[in-house]
Amino acid sequence: MALSTVRVVELDGRYPSSFCSMILADFGAQVTRVVWDREYFPNFVNRGKKSLALNLRTPEGAAVLEQICLQSDVLIDPTPEGALGRGKILPEDMLQKNPRLIYVKVSAGVDLSSKNSQSKGHDINFLALSGVLSKFGRKDEIPQAPPNGQGSTIGGGVLGALGIVMALFERAQSGKGQTVNVNLIEGTAYASSVLWYLQNMDYYNKARGENLHDGGSPFYQTYQTSDGKFMAVGAYEPHIYEKFLKGLILTCILMSGNCHKFLQDHTSKTKIT
Repeated sequence: MALSTVRVVELDGRYPSSFCSMILADFGAQVTRVVWDREYFPNFVNRGKKSLALNLRTPEGAAVLEQICLQSDVLIDPTPEGALGRGKILPEDMLQKNPRLIYVKVSAGVDLSSKNSQSKGHDINFLALSGVLSKFGRKDEIPQAPPNGQGSTIGGGVLGALGIVMALFERAQSGKGQTVNVNLIEGTAYASSVLWYLQNMDYYNKARGENLHDGGSPFYQTYQTSDGKFMAVGAYEPHIYEKFLKGLILTCILMSGNCHKFLQDHTSKTKIT
């Protein structure tokens, strides 16, 4: 597999870093989780990994971790205080001893010097601080965070894995490792940047719940059916929407021209050149 020769050490502690290393393991990386207290997350994010229990506050535990890192390609450190610091091991010293090591720091802040860098939080906090949460939810209701962990999973886990792969690629050219800073607030904003781009078009320039794809259009909507279940409609193209209405025998809407007018109102400014 693509990453079968890559050795990764993951210091257990946060879901984004566990999901990040899970992606690497899924593509063949040899991932070892270092745990020192309790199991943080369920097994689904730990598939394909080995586990090692170490007390990093003891000289013996710190020495074992250091030896493992000297033989590894990637070290993922998600703890706010920096788990390496528990054993009085500095990342700079580790990089000096193993110049090919890629040290990955997972933090909440925009950069390691920001006031948020050592903060703890959850997905809803990252979505809020990035500004993305304001886009989720129905009209006249409070913003609601999606249940898929968009900030942690994509902004942290997926982008973190991408950053590691890019660092591995660069190391193949230069022979040198580097520090990769995975910041959850900035990553969440970056992963959702299409929302800000669409504000300049007719997709998302209205209030929440009144836009093309957030509940403001009848052809991109969820409807409850007569049997109590739900149906998702994505009839965005005009000719498909017309067929959809005909299938529902809603010819009155077609005859009145409201179908064409609604589509024209919502698509007149959405052409990308």
